[in-house]
Amino acid sequence: MPSTSADRWRELRAQLPQGSRLLAVSKGHPASAVREIAALGQRAFGESRLQEAQQKQAELADLPLDWHFIGRLQSNKVRAVVRAFSVIHSLDSWSLAERASRIASEEERSPEVYLQVKLRPDPSKGGWSAADLLEAWPRLAALPGLRIRGLMTMAPQGLNATERLSLFGDCTALADRLALPERSMGMSGDWPEAAASGSTWLRLGSALFGPRPPVKEG
Repeated sequence: MPSTSADRWRELRAQLPQGSRLLAVSKGHPASAVREIAALGQRAFGESRLQEAQQKQAELADLPLDWHFIGRLQSNKVRAVVRAFSVIHSLDSWSLAERASRIASEEERSPEVYLQVKLRPDPSKGGWSAADLLEAWPRLAALPGLRIRGLMTMAPQGLNATERLSLFGDCTALADRLALPERSMGMSGDWPEAAASGSTWLRLGSALFGPRPPVKEG
């Protein structure tokens, strides 16, 4: 793998199938790293920590970037996230979706959102089951203020490539059943399987930026 972020970006872009886009996950990396990749034409960046993202957004306000929130969304952070991000990848419950809808309307914003689904047992992650999502779908589709674009899922640790292909294929099939055009699937360790299964957003951090810098103490 090439050693610089710019080289990695070019190589990754060359490998992406048609229809798959690169979401550069910049959490843990400085604004200067974002600026370097943005200079190549990358516009979509993913962050999961609100305060860190806000600091980078202030430093990079001169750039026309699209900021995606990819972390677990806490109910007390919904308003700030709706204000700071144009895309939210992690609505994982009815109560959170309802709250985001109300706040988006109050803020006169209409973020694109992805519904997080959990299609395999995984105690470390939240998300809708397929059955629960299908049952709630008529109410979700009627929520004002939100533009529901697709589904997001993450593979549990320990799955092999064949099992990941099956999982991502199930997510694509569920999105198709709901007539949703987008699938946010695949990270640095499993993006080839996600891309092969129809992912439209690949959330790549270490594969693009390299390891995160160590956190300074104090």
